[in-house]
Amino acid sequence: MIMEYFVVDAFTNKVFHGNPAAVFVLDNWLADEQMQKIAIENNLSETAFTVCEEDVFELRWFTPDREIDLCGHATLATAFVLFTYYDYVGDTITFTSQSGPLFVTRKNDFFYLDFPSILPKETPILPEYEQALGTKIREAYIARDLFFVLEDEAAVAQLTPDYTKMKDFHLGVGVIVTASGTQVDFVSRAFFPKLTINEDPVCGSAHSNLIPYWNKQLNKVHMKALQVSARGGVLDCEFKTERVIIGGQSVLYAKGEASI
Repeated sequence: MIMEYFVVDAFTNKVFHGNPAAVFVLDNWLADEQMQKIAIENNLSETAFTVCEEDVFELRWFTPDREIDLCGHATLATAFVLFTYYDYVGDTITFTSQSGPLFVTRKNDFFYLDFPSILPKETPILPEYEQALGTKIREAYIARDLFFVLEDEAAVAQLTPDYTKMKDFHLGVGVIVTASGTQVDFVSRAFFPKLTINEDPVCGSAHSNLIPYWNKQLNKVHMKALQVSARGGVLDCEFKTERVIIGGQSVLYAKGEASI
């Protein structure tokens, strides 16, 4: 079987920046085992699969290790593909997912994700957390992922964590680190060594936590965010109480055929 697929760099307008995701638009679902094997073969942080059901797209995301319940950049990449290469009619795409309904609205060449707002809960700062990060942690929280607030932007940008130690954390799937920004409202990085992804270059789902946190800290509804990974990514953010809006651009890196 030959299947068309796309590789899209999300949260950027330049290839080799942002976060790459593979996207498969399917007529019918493949077996879970087959989708997992495809994700392993792609070896990207996420491979997205979507099937249309009466104008609503069911969406699933696979890392090289497992299926996950929420992914921002691969949702953005999927919407970009549907709008650009499948001639989707309308300005907003509705996705169903393990995390409930998700929406992506196109405004010119920007795409805005409508995601759940998830304020992480405070958790103790354990010595092993600071040992793995190699820096002091000001505040620690937990939702799906561990969430650490560091001293400043430089501490986030210069971080060289021990990924092996991160894998031993009892809590969290991934690790989000953040601090207030100098040119933007806040900066962040995201690490997922438990999913065989040492660093996720631009993590949209992390902003479901980051936006409500920084809304409380800054008392701002509209914010600009920067993920300070090597590839980098810019995100337009809006807090809407129960939901968050995460905006960015996308660009096609590759289009091909997979022999399954």
